[in-house]
Amino acid sequence: MADIKEDSGNHQQHLILAVEAPKSEAQLEEEEEEKEEKPEQSSRAKRVASLDIFRGLTVALMILVDDAGGEWPVIAHAPWNGCNLADFVMPFFLFIVGMAIALALKRIQDRTTAINKVILRTLKLLFWGLLLQGGFSHAPDKLTYGVDMKKIRWCGILQRIALAYLVVAFVEIITRNSLRKGLLPGKFSIFKLYFWHWIVGACVLIVYLATLYGTYVPDWQYTVHNTDSAHFGEVLTVACNVRGKLDPPCNAVGYIDRKVLGINHVYQHPAWKRSKACTKNSPHEGPFRSDAPSWCWAPFEPEGILSSISAILSTIIGVHFGHVLVHMKGHSSRLRHWTIMGLGLLILGIILHFTDAIPLNKQLYTISYVCVTSGAAALVFSAFYVLVDIWNFKYLFLPLEWIGMNAMLVYVMAAEGIFAGFINGWYYDNPHNTLIYWIQKHVFIKVWHSTRIGILLYVIFAEILFWGIVAGLLHRFSIYWKL
Repeated sequence: MADIKEDSGNHQQHLILAVEAPKSEAQLEEEEEEKEEKPEQSSRAKRVASLDIFRGLTVALMILVDDAGGEWPVIAHAPWNGCNLADFVMPFFLFIVGMAIALALKRIQDRTTAINKVILRTLKLLFWGLLLQGGFSHAPDKLTYGVDMKKIRWCGILQRIALAYLVVAFVEIITRNSLRKGLLPGKFSIFKLYFWHWIVGACVLIVYLATLYGTYVPDWQYTVHNTDSAHFGEVLTVACNVRGKLDPPCNAVGYIDRKVLGINHVYQHPAWKRSKACTKNSPHEGPFRSDAPSWCWAPFEPEGILSSISAILSTIIGVHFGHVLVHMKGHSSRLRHWTIMGLGLLILGIILHFTDAIPLNKQLYTISYVCVTSGAAALVFSAFYVLVDIWNFKYLFLPLEWIGMNAMLVYVMAAEGIFAGFINGWYYDNPHNTLIYWIQKHVFIKVWHSTRIGILLYVIFAEILFWGIVAGLLHRFSIYWKL
């Protein structure tokens, strides 16, 4: 969480990233030193609990959509265009990371120290991203570990966060010495104060749009590695020879990833396999149609290079909201700015989508998608800010706050399935005869006589609530996993 000095000109604040736990030993020592230097300010400091709760909600959503999305495709990732519940998770994380940058780096006055910490944290994020999503860990259903380096997946959730964090944090560090300590009068003074961030954002937007619409995509081929496919081992050709297309097979996002990363190093199970063009069971998974186009069997990287460049915009918007928290002292002025900007982004994105100008698409990370998801993040955070930090309804959201305090632990153990994989490693006679499968079948599915409802309740109570309680116990003993 963050400590806000309402009457301080510097507004030094303290916030944890989406993958960082609060109140480490070093942080506590820094707080004690600050209390000795500024006792009159520290006595009036208050915590912004809504940030931890928003982070906890995002981790909980990730667990929900990952583990229940198969039975409830309405909450899983949209097969291509569109925006389901799962499609809000990634931009919510990036929005929170942006707010963290604006707040946490205010405490580190030395530029070299700040740069070293940013680089170290980026390297940690990359390491854990490769370990968890590179293909080494096959949890929770497969009891095998190890990765063929010819097929390692280079991109992933933490890698995208690492890129956005590195770029935006460097902009924050490099430009902050030229900033005034306070806002000048005027409605747009907060934008003028941090104009370099918006210049970087504009450059990102120009590069993304120019590459997306200007790159020529030729025909391409790939070998089907899915052993369940009737085309296993065949080399299929996808016809393109176009420029500026946003359809699944012929977009510049996929083309760049295939050329730079290599087709064997991208995600092998893209959401487009559930599209109507590929399966009759859409939006559920199912056997492919007999007339399914050749690209249905192909891999696609949803956290690829060009889409990750576009994702930097979500973090820049988040850092702006953090700057508002730093410089605007009153609740009403903060909320007015957040809600107006959030609604503006949301409306702009919806207009772009429904006028067919730029469709909502998470896998391409289109500009309309940036606007809609960032606007939604702004409004959700504003709602938590009102409920928790103004009306003091904090105890209604304690499990989410605890998860937010230990977000990395819950992400690894629950969202990435490491804990479930460990439990599944202990079975009787058959690998499917485990405690987890027994609980799912007998405690939830049989009681409700429905696999869909049973799995949903299992995820809510046996995963999200369970890890909320675990995180609460760890919080009680001041145990956090910090990157």
